[in-house]
Amino acid sequence: MLLSVGHACVDVYQGSVAALVPFFVAERAYSYAAAAGIVLAASLLSSIVQPLFGALTDRWAMPWLLPVSTIVGGAGVALAGVTGTYALTLVVVAVSGIGVAAYHPEAARVARVAAGRSHRAMGWFSLGGNLGFATAPLLVGAVVATGGLGASPLLVVPALVGAALCVAALRSAKAAAAASPSQATPPGRDDRRSFLLLSGAVVCRSIVFVGLSAFVSLYAVQRVGGGEVTGTAALFVLYIGGAIGTVAGGNLATRFGRLPVTRWSYALTVAAVAGVVLVPGPLLFVFVALVSAGLYVPFSLHITLGQDYLPRHVGTASGVTLGLTVSIGGLASPAIGALADITSLQIALAPLIVLPAIGWLLLRTLREPEVAEVAEVAVVAADR
Repeated sequence: MLLSVGHACVDVYQGSVAALVPFFVAERAYSYAAAAGIVLAASLLSSIVQPLFGALTDRWAMPWLLPVSTIVGGAGVALAGVTGTYALTLVVVAVSGIGVAAYHPEAARVARVAAGRSHRAMGWFSLGGNLGFATAPLLVGAVVATGGLGASPLLVVPALVGAALCVAALRSAKAAAAASPSQATPPGRDDRRSFLLLSGAVVCRSIVFVGLSAFVSLYAVQRVGGGEVTGTAALFVLYIGGAIGTVAGGNLATRFGRLPVTRWSYALTVAAVAGVVLVPGPLLFVFVALVSAGLYVPFSLHITLGQDYLPRHVGTASGVTLGLTVSIGGLASPAIGALADITSLQIALAPLIVLPAIGWLLLRTLREPEVAEVAEVAVVAADR
């Protein structure tokens, strides 16, 4: 539970970057492309360094990364609203992305071992991060809509709370290790081909998610009206679906299997994204909710599948499935923004309909990985 809540405190900063975009457009008159560049800054370095942190945690115990990376992630976003130039805004947002990148591989590895073979338990860990995403537009709206971008330093508070929770979680893990030592089970073989196909599907999911995160607020205002409140509501619906979808994904996978549930989710996402792009009026919110379900149901399943396809490199697998492929979505945001500047947001978002279908095709060839039993949580805790 401590890890889940700590995960929420970190991932609020991934959601905060997109939530700040409408305020940058309104207060600083940024173009769509410039606003998307901020999302890119949060994603670019994160996408590069997250597998590196995963590889490092495969070799050495680095529990200190959890509280330190939480503070770094929060500090970057907190400073984004008070920077004097666009370039400096990009720098502090990029620093935040590095903090978020450093957190996830180690946290995902510890959470998976604690969860054992339970898809539900990993779903609860992922739920924490998704709740952080969902809370971000509400938090940013409450702080920045009230005090303007100059109030952004207040956004550091979740990082301080999260760092304290990480320290408490690590102490609990150490106490569990002392009370119940055990032996680790040797890992099985790495299936790199299946892992690459899975990663390709998650890249498709990532581009859809990050693209909508960056622009659904602005798009909802155009299609529904109502100003910034409408935009914040649309982003909240996109994020809050993760709270339901992630837990549902773990439960559905326990009953039907991870790969069937993941494939169904990608198929649903194709139709749902088409509804967001093409259907006008308040029904937009219904389709945003369906997109959220389709994107989030397989979220924790991506993580466990990746770890089971690379059982000898669990940290690397976590860094890629939870980090690199998620962050890569930000690389597409400037292209979406640039296309929107010369055409319209509707035309720019239309290509997102195709991507979940590509992901579904990649998943069709995968088989459930054959894995050895994972180690007890006490082993991982003892190593730390």
